[in-house]
Amino acid sequence: MRILIIGPSWVGDMVMAQTLFQSLKQRHPECLIDVLAPEWSRPILERMPQVRAALSFPLGHGALELATRRRIGKSLKGQYDQAILLPNSLKSALVPFFAGIPKRTGWRGEFRYGLLNDVRTLDKQRYPLMIERFMALAFEPDALLPQPYPRPELRIDPASRDAALAKFGLSLDRPVLALCPGAEFGEAKRWPSEHYAEVAEIKIREGWQVWLFGSKKDFPVGEAIRERLIPGLREEAYNLSGETALAEAIDLMSCADAVVSNDSGLMHVAAALNRPLVAVYGSTSPGFTPPLAEKVEVVRLGLDCSPCFDRTCRFGHYNCLRLLEPKRVADALQQVEGPATVELTVKAE
Repeated sequence: MRILIIGPSWVGDMVMAQTLFQSLKQRHPECLIDVLAPEWSRPILERMPQVRAALSFPLGHGALELATRRRIGKSLKGQYDQAILLPNSLKSALVPFFAGIPKRTGWRGEFRYGLLNDVRTLDKQRYPLMIERFMALAFEPDALLPQPYPRPELRIDPASRDAALAKFGLSLDRPVLALCPGAEFGEAKRWPSEHYAEVAEIKIREGWQVWLFGSKKDFPVGEAIRERLIPGLREEAYNLSGETALAEAIDLMSCADAVVSNDSGLMHVAAALNRPLVAVYGSTSPGFTPPLAEKVEVVRLGLDCSPCFDRTCRFGHYNCLRLLEPKRVADALQQVEGPATVELTVKAE
């Protein structure tokens, strides 16, 4: 059985999509899974043993370019028995349709009738978690999802990891705290840099080093965190934001002894690497996209106005993050650094 997955467009979603791949392999051990997705996702997919091939999709998020989609579809003709679409857009259904894939599975959305022939109707109450919505597409409609749910697990090559350490001149002579202070979604997901700096100072004084991860947009935030550290401590903080390729960031994060992250793609990467993790939530909710790992502490205030899922605070105060004190995160770090006592199993309410 040959299956083409039309992958999502966000880092965290792509990590969580592995639960679908795991479910497919559970049902059909001999199936071959290829994923058509943006080129940036290749380092993630290459670290998933369930995926045979990552197929690069050349169009940007939101671009229609019908002729290009037709050309890609025609090039895949006769190669697959089923396509499973994770995006709900009409555009995402075009390539499998042009490829003539016999079974084309996805959730109902954006007038995709005719493009899909295995159309599912989503019951959000039944499947409140994103991973449930992904996994359900591996089974027949209305089938019970087997418990416990699989967790994303990214595979790391030691040689690749050692090469990344050497490239950036990093050593593991001290425990590593990874900080992920960015969030592509917007300011309402970003815990203040001064709070991150306080946590960094606490851990450095305990003998740790701090590695800051993120995109080029997050480099100034990383520098703001470092600049709040006094000389003597600042030298133990390394701003890798925008300096690493995604593959290098994944390999380096696998070295972390603990991670503090906003609700972001890197949070899901850390979870898939099974790193002890403190996840800071503000405008969003762990009830939809929780980090899936053995040692996780979710820290949030749960104000009346949250979760709002807004990119910017409609009141302008960002209290859901600003009032979340560094001590709470530092205390949560102490909890995840200890041995795991309870295995996380995500269940539908």
